[in-house]
Parts: sequence; structure tokens; C-alpha cells
Amino acid sequence: MPARRQVWGYLLNCSMSINIRFASIADAELIVDLSRKTFNETFAPQNTKENMDLFIEKYYALETIQAELSDPLNIFILAYSGNQLVGYAKMNEHLKEESKELENPIEIERIYSIKEMIGKGIGKKLMETCLAIAVEKNKKEIWLGVWEYNYRAVEFYTRWGFEKFGEHSFPVGNDPQTDQLMKRTV
Repeated sequence: MPARRQVWGYLLNCSMSINIRFASIADAELIVDLSRKTFNETFAPQNTKENMDLFIEKYYALETIQAELSDPLNIFILAYSGNQLVGYAKMNEHLKEESKELENPIEIERIYSIKEMIGKGIGKKLMETCLAIAVEKNKKEIWLGVWEYNYRAVEFYTRWGFEKFGEHSFPVGNDPQTDQLMKRTV
């Protein structure tokens, strides 16, 4: 029988032992390492090494992650299987140009899982937790951007009730790519 755990007033059903916790500034190096690993695993085949390196050095530098962790409008949650960090999500309460027409929004900026754990429920647990946090914070809408050619992720978000409401440019290094903007009500 799956383990059950109460998190922020939301019941999570786990088929494997996945523990979720908030990240702190002390977790910055872990988040940097996981971000670089998962971003490379997912996007390196479709991008040049130069563009990947530029992106990673800009967004996944230790100082960048430390600053994000120090910002009270950012929320990082970590997913563990046993003692192994297997994924994380970053939520962002900053109002952005893309979200200014949404009603009391919160953004899921990242949901990352290590390659060997994709399809094993990590994304599900992180999404359940993100939705629970949105409910706890009385948010009305939750939104995200996803690369238009990341079909697996688009399908995942669609299964969770997200619908496309626009798009924006998302540069990977010097390559301007297109992200679909997706939202759902909380």
C-alpha cells in the first residue's frame, strides 16, 4: 500500500518513498549540481555546447542560485528518494510581463528530475506539492513556460490541466527559442 504523507494541508500518495522538503541557502550547491545535470540531460542534444555553456553559467551559477534562494518570493522544494536528491521545483511569486493578465498568479519556474527517475513519480510529487503551496497561498492561477519542443513536458503539464495561453522567447545562450506559456486555475 502506498505511503501517505501530509504536506501543507495536501495529502500526497507515494508509490515509492519520496520525501519533499523546502530548500534553504545551504542547499545552493546541491541545486546548482542538479540543475546543470538535468538541463544538460534534457537539452544538450538539441543545442550547441557553446549555447548550453552560456545558459548554464548565467542561470545555474552558484551566486545566481544563492540569490534566488535568498529571495522570499522564490520557493524551492526538493525531492529525495532515500538520501538521494532526485528532483526539485522552483516557484516564483514575482509578477512578470507574461503573468500580469492572470488573476493572483504564481509561476512554476522549474520542475526538474534526474533522467533515471523520470516516469517514477518525481514530477507528480513535485506538481502536487506546487499545487498545494498555491492553494495555501490563496493563489488563483498557476502558470509556467515550457519549450515548445519538449513534448514530454508539454504532455505532462496538459495532463495536469494546464492550457496554452501564449508564448515568449526564451534564449538558450545566443539561440532565441520559443516557450509555450501554460496556465491553470488553482
